[in-house]
Amino acid sequence: MKWSANALRRVLLPGAACCVLLLLTSCKPADPNTVRFLIASSPNNLDLRQGTDAQSERVGALIYDALVHKDEHFNLQPWLATSWERPDPLTWVFHIRPGVQFHDGKALSAEDVAWSIRSMHDGTLVTAKGGAFADVDAVTVNDALTLTVHTSKPYAGLLFNLSDGLFGVVEKGAGRDEGLHPIGTGPFRFISQLQDRDVVMERNSDYWNGAPTIPRVRFEVVPDAITIALEMKKGSGDAESNEITLDMVHALQGLPNLRTESNAGSLVIYANMNVNDRALRDKRVRQAIACAMDRPAIIAALWRGQARVADSLLPPGHWARADSSNLAQYPHDVSRAIQLLDTAGFKPDKDGVRLRFTLKTSTDETTRLTAQAMQQQLRAAGIEMSIRSAEFGTFYSDITKGAFQMYMLRWIGSNEDPDIFRYAYATASFPPKGGNRGRYSNPTVDSLIAGASASTDQQQRKRDYVQVQQILAEDLPGIMLYYPNNQVVHSARLENVKLDPGGSFDWLRVALLQR
Repeated sequence: MKWSANALRRVLLPGAACCVLLLLTSCKPADPNTVRFLIASSPNNLDLRQGTDAQSERVGALIYDALVHKDEHFNLQPWLATSWERPDPLTWVFHIRPGVQFHDGKALSAEDVAWSIRSMHDGTLVTAKGGAFADVDAVTVNDALTLTVHTSKPYAGLLFNLSDGLFGVVEKGAGRDEGLHPIGTGPFRFISQLQDRDVVMERNSDYWNGAPTIPRVRFEVVPDAITIALEMKKGSGDAESNEITLDMVHALQGLPNLRTESNAGSLVIYANMNVNDRALRDKRVRQAIACAMDRPAIIAALWRGQARVADSLLPPGHWARADSSNLAQYPHDVSRAIQLLDTAGFKPDKDGVRLRFTLKTSTDETTRLTAQAMQQQLRAAGIEMSIRSAEFGTFYSDITKGAFQMYMLRWIGSNEDPDIFRYAYATASFPPKGGNRGRYSNPTVDSLIAGASASTDQQQRKRDYVQVQQILAEDLPGIMLYYPNNQVVHSARLENVKLDPGGSFDWLRVALLQR
């Protein structure tokens, strides 16, 4: 049976709570000079050397500047570093922008940048991000605006880990408590933070790249998605970003006090498989599962068309991404799925079932609904997929230990760097050393990844990464499901809201506030 988008919606989305949005009237914001930005949780640490959650990275990136900035194709462009050279695979030389000041008036120098990097791997900080700098051997300051980073082995991914959202330059001497009173060089100055309540910042009038026009931003913590939608409907919220469901977004569209922005996102949702599992170790079985899925129907039903079918970890438009025409494809095809299972030796039993396995997920609502839709689709090919959901901590513990047959999760941000292939699929990246949780191993893939990391030639790196993607598309240790769009709902008094693929809050740098 082919499940249409409407059929899936009727089965999976009974009773929409968002109908209550129509019951409230609008009101004007209390402070016309402040943008009230609603977020679902507090940043865990505004110091970008330590904060690892999405809120920390997105809010912190407005306070701190990185060395380099990702453009729309995820190429790394000058920011606090005006230029850099890589004279050999183990050496990086950075030239720092002159005339930049911290929020307290201190001039930025190479000493500050050197301290920011050293502190992440020399024990000054205990941070989960320290692993990204584990291969740094030494950081030397050449002069007031030049420094050199030496690595113990070729590490092309270093530059990405010095980019916006992942890294922020702090003043020399900044320690573990930096996140409590952050001082950066970014477009907004920190004013205050109250845990589980709000973060307040004001524009940096002396910002080297042009001061924002928005005088003040208050990031207010509202844990419940329905409440966020209600606040936006009332007009007491000015913005939310990817916090409410698409049904709620749809319910808010067309209201005179609100606007909706959408753009293609870089986040990818995927299903990963344990390739050593008896049921899933044959790649033809994994291919059959992919063919039995109807991803466009799921996108239409659960994402209201606001997502794209994925076929690589890298987002569309990425400089290292393989062209889809060069990758093995698995469109919805039940007959092909059955044929692949037949050739792999999986015949129907007395109940017509050819294959049984379990999918593990978190209790996230959209993930749960996606799993149910996949479960229905796979039955048509004689595949019985059980679903086992658990709260995130338990679920994540299981998958890092390899206690799964298949699981569903998402890559956020890290898949904007092609080094994701090393972390996710290299033999040396089995947990706890990396994220190759399905224990996939291919010597050719390992060799290509190592060559790409050692090369200083971007075109050669791209050729290596394209081959990696082609092999992965054939072996299929994981099925790339879809790239969801970014969705921002904002008040009509905010204009020039321009989103980026990563879902950052950088649009606050250039947005206009009508008062």
